[in-house]
Amino acid sequence: MSFGGSGGLPGVDAVTPNALVLTGRITRADVPGLCARLEALLSGAPEAAVVDCDVGGVVRPDLALVEAVARLGLVARRAGGAELRLRNVPAELGTLLDLVGLAQVLGVAQAAPE
Repeated sequence: MSFGGSGGLPGVDAVTPNALVLTGRITRADVPGLCARLEALLSGAPEAAVVDCDVGGVVRPDLALVEAVARLGLVARRAGGAELRLRNVPAELGTLLDLVGLAQVLGVAQAAPE
């Protein structure tokens, strides 16, 4: 009996997810460049794509980072209804997003381990 297979599920194409990784300290000056990176990433993506934004590597989450992820969410929605999904969200950022009312607006996929 052989279990050698095709390397995937039949009839299901492998999809490489769109990903944006934020690391270090994010300032307000970084926001336009991050938005441009996301626009470039989404330029070849199908409509209603999902973009995973990994924020686990950010240092000292603050309101500048909240502004950055909020604007990235807007860029994604304006690009054909794409969804920005935050991954590895530090507890401090999660608290700030909840405080300003963006926790439900921005998709938080998983919290970072503490």
